[in-house]
Amino acid sequence: MKKRTWFLLLLIPALLVSLAVARPAYRIQAINQLHLVPDKDSTRTITCQYCHVNPGGGAPWNPFGENVLSNFKSTIDQALYDALAAMKDSDADGYLDALEVFAGTLPGSPDSKPLVDAEFLKKNFEKAGGLGLYKPAN
Repeated sequence: MKKRTWFLLLLIPALLVSLAVARPAYRIQAINQLHLVPDKDSTRTITCQYCHVNPGGGAPWNPFGENVLSNFKSTIDQALYDALAAMKDSDADGYLDALEVFAGTLPGSPDSKPLVDAEFLKKNFEKAGGLGLYKPAN
């Protein structure tokens, strides 16, 4: 019985650490792939609320996070790209998700939207490379 208790005492923290380490990898992938402002020292520039309702992640997902989740078939980088390529306006604020990412606003929050006209933004998005900007590296 003592061996089993020790095993559980060692296993539970290992599982918790692996979960804590896995989640930030998605956030870091999003920062890199979507050309977002990287973290500076201990300041997080992009929280988990890019895809989740809660700042710490976990359920529930915001509308953009639901879009990413529905496109998650292999890797996070492909799911991010496919979510943007779907050309949806997940938060129904009048701007496509890809345009919101390009403008630096949150595609899952109707309270966060670009300050410029959608058509103007779309022209500049296409001129800058369009969806190709967010294509997975692999």
